[in-house]
Amino acid sequence: MTLKPINILSIFIFFIAVNKPIYAQNKTEKQSMMNSELIQPPYLKAGDTVAIVAPSGILKNREREIQQAVDLLKSWNLHPIVGEHVFSKADHFAGTDAERCEDLQNAMDDPKVSAIWCARGGYGTVRILEKLDYSQFKKHPKWLIGYSDITALHNQLHNAGIESLHALMCVSLTKDLSEVKSSIETFKSTLFGNPENYNLKTSPYNREGEASGQLVGGNLTILHTMLGSKESIDTSGKILFIEEIGEYKYHIDRMLQSLKRAGYFDNLNGLIVGDMSKMRKNTTPWGTSIEQLILDALDGYDFPIAFNMPAGHEKENKALILGREINLKVEKTGSTISYKK
Repeated sequence: MTLKPINILSIFIFFIAVNKPIYAQNKTEKQSMMNSELIQPPYLKAGDTVAIVAPSGILKNREREIQQAVDLLKSWNLHPIVGEHVFSKADHFAGTDAERCEDLQNAMDDPKVSAIWCARGGYGTVRILEKLDYSQFKKHPKWLIGYSDITALHNQLHNAGIESLHALMCVSLTKDLSEVKSSIETFKSTLFGNPENYNLKTSPYNREGEASGQLVGGNLTILHTMLGSKESIDTSGKILFIEEIGEYKYHIDRMLQSLKRAGYFDNLNGLIVGDMSKMRKNTTPWGTSIEQLILDALDGYDFPIAFNMPAGHEKENKALILGREINLKVEKTGSTISYKK
């Protein structure tokens, strides 16, 4: 039998033709999954168990705050349990990676636990992301609560299709709880099934418009850190919330530029800017306000931008349900954030 010469070009064209639709289909399926309604963990009721864990920084001399957290939960008729390694020490961290992961995994896997309250942020959560197993958590979803470094877990949960709660942590509790009264109130009301809508103060920097979509985001540094990983969020059709602490303005610009170059804002529906706390002063002044910096970095996009969301590293840190569909209306006179019913 005589074999005909192989036409390499024909094979190459065939390969592209066959694989391109498959790639497009997979991409479409992923986007459809990521934009579908997320699983809502059950709201809490009297008698439910809340686990306190420390997946990040060390809790040196923070016993008072943890005890306050325990007492607060008890006052709401909840049953608090504290992770075995919460007060462990391993250099910068609240125990070794294995110890911090063990406490979090135990809380995730325990069907009796209804919520997981992170003791503090700092740094360290990213080191245990790959060690976590969500198989049992998906069978018994529960509220994961925290902010700052905990953004890494919020991202992971969002991509797993489960809502989570951006809210105060145990170390946010001050000696005089009246100083954080509104933070506690929105935290409690959300946990028990009455999430609050918000009316934000006016800002001359607001970019007007209306939008709706799933609320995603958290700490800007962590969102930037997640780029290129499995934990990076597809922001298409969503509304992004950002907050930050202790950064130079040029660091903020650099992170926004990196996110922009990665396509993070290309199909975004809206942006909510929280607290930009304790901004550091560089020897060479940036020259504009942090609000104008953000507007300049996002020049060319037409989505609405709302400033003055009281959430982040300040005493007033109002709770936000990440993954929940919201409506955002931005005007010069103020903005409204409301959960879709």
